[in-house]
Amino acid sequence: MSGRLYGLGVGPGDPELITVKALRLLRAAPVIAYPAPEQGDSLARAIVADLLPGGQSEIAIRMPMVADRFPAQEVYGRAAEDIGGHLTAGRDVAVLCEGDPFFYGSFMYLFARLAERFPVEVVPGVSSLTACAAVLGAPLASRNDVLNIIPAPLDAAALTERLRAGDAAAIIKVGRHFEKVRQVLGDLGLLEGACYVEHATMASQRILPLDSVIPGDVPYFSMILVHKKGRAWQ
Repeated sequence: MSGRLYGLGVGPGDPELITVKALRLLRAAPVIAYPAPEQGDSLARAIVADLLPGGQSEIAIRMPMVADRFPAQEVYGRAAEDIGGHLTAGRDVAVLCEGDPFFYGSFMYLFARLAERFPVEVVPGVSSLTACAAVLGAPLASRNDVLNIIPAPLDAAALTERLRAGDAAAIIKVGRHFEKVRQVLGDLGLLEGACYVEHATMASQRILPLDSVIPGDVPYFSMILVHKKGRAWQ
């Protein structure tokens, strides 16, 4: 009998936000795998480091953390082979996923390669979207509001179109695109109600008004929330 592949959402950064189910499966799995930069430590592993029982085999899926080189297909191909070897041998493998595995999560690239050959279970996690809303005290949407999730790497015209189309928006993956996003929000008259947060729930979390953000200091793990009514309950 083959092992089972688990995609475990470990949340946005605070270890206490991992679900009871994910924690149980994490501790029981003989093998864990996680994304990691080409050099340095894995954020996903760091989130759960103090929760690991010890003695597990580990697979660091090292890849370039650069948007224009992502997804690194050959990296996921090799990782799927390594993971598949353990599964074929009957060992369960838990893949650690920051946030939620299927919310812009890299786990989807392993799922695509392995789900037809092995049993897979995806355990949802607290996403960056809901974490940012919580720490900002900014409800995302209410009643019949349309909420758009908008990747900041889109060009200005696409950003403008998406922002015009809905009642509220979460602009994700802000990073080096901050100045472009701020300009678009200004052109649409949405700056006043926009909220910025980076590294939500982590020790390095920062919440700032947009006019206080230094564009060159904006990390990839940052988000801007905006609601056209200012507050969702109004």
